[in-house]
Amino acid sequence: MKRFAALLLSLLMVVSLAACGEKTETSASASTEASVSASTETASTETTPVENKIKAGFIFLHDENSTYDKNFIDAAKEACEKLGVEYVMKTNIPEGQECYEAAAELADAGCGIVFADSFGHEDYMIEAAKEYPDVQFCHATGTKAHTEGLSNYHNAFASIYEGRYLAGVAAGMKLNEMIADGKITEDAAKIGYIGAYTYAEVISGYTSFFLGARSVCPSATMEVTFTGSWYDETAEKEGANTLIADNCVLISQHADSMGAPTACETAGVPNVSYNGSTASVAPNTFIVSSRINWAPYFEYAITKTAAGESFEADWTGTIATGSVLLTEIGGAAAAGTQEAIDAAKAKLNDGSLKVFDTANFTVDGAAVTTYMADVDTDAAYEGDHEVIVNGAFEESTFRSAPYFNLNIDGITLLNSAF
Repeated sequence: MKRFAALLLSLLMVVSLAACGEKTETSASASTEASVSASTETASTETTPVENKIKAGFIFLHDENSTYDKNFIDAAKEACEKLGVEYVMKTNIPEGQECYEAAAELADAGCGIVFADSFGHEDYMIEAAKEYPDVQFCHATGTKAHTEGLSNYHNAFASIYEGRYLAGVAAGMKLNEMIADGKITEDAAKIGYIGAYTYAEVISGYTSFFLGARSVCPSATMEVTFTGSWYDETAEKEGANTLIADNCVLISQHADSMGAPTACETAGVPNVSYNGSTASVAPNTFIVSSRINWAPYFEYAITKTAAGESFEADWTGTIATGSVLLTEIGGAAAAGTQEAIDAAKAKLNDGSLKVFDTANFTVDGAAVTTYMADVDTDAAYEGDHEVIVNGAFEESTFRSAPYFNLNIDGITLLNSAF
């Protein structure tokens, strides 16, 4: 019945395939209590760098109002236009059965490869992969591809913890400048952080950011509050204001709206963003942002699919692959910030710097010498991989999605209900 309803919906959503980059958008009401608006965008290009014709489909949790989804959308357009392939984009697709229906519609519409961008999409993408064995399904941030064993289902992520670390270096430089200028004392170098959920992805992100900050400002501490949503502008703004009221002098985030940067601009508190520059709403307080560049993965997966070749079930992009980037430095950055970032980046690239070097953090006052991380998610696995290798926690090595979930000293969680 769901397949029939999805097919009927796709027939009703008549979308013209316009040539040479022209595009048409159609909106429909998604079947959720919140009645989320779903839209489909279709485009095609003239040139065909890939040898065989292929159509790519994309599923996004939100739309371009979300910095997270906009980052994916921009990369998808860049990759498809570079490769000369036709693409179909579905936005505002919730983390529910609507994702399966969207994936089925894309497969029925002739897409040879389908991507989805949000953690909660995974089970529905796997459902679609099992039903459409001749279509490749790729999912960002997921954890199950290496245990599902499907030749047409793939996970992808990037070593964004390295980008977070570099953004943290920029934050530490700003804290040092504030200390040197007498605006704060060393013991007042407290960072505030707005997280979405207490998932390993978020924990890995704020911990690597904190370690980057502390690498140049040793007295830095951090408080983290969670919103329970990837995108909630009101909650993110309130979270930032709460942290600022609690004497946090710099704010960062793993949340997707402009809520926190807007609060920072109003309060005159410097901020480090995620997934792209927020200088448009915080011109006086924006420092820098790290982001995953998804274009290299899209190009890789589409090219492999077009050639009829198999490709990795679990793919991790790196700085070297162009998958981990920082934006241009904002006007609020301290002098010498770019040089400090460049120096740290060089060490990451040559391997002399490890973000999660266990010499640089403790848990409950003790060094971490061994840790069995929950890497495998299939019931047939124990999830007991040793991830401390040569004195460092090896993140995104045994699977692409993050699994760092230690609560290290120096970071205080204000709430942990999510």
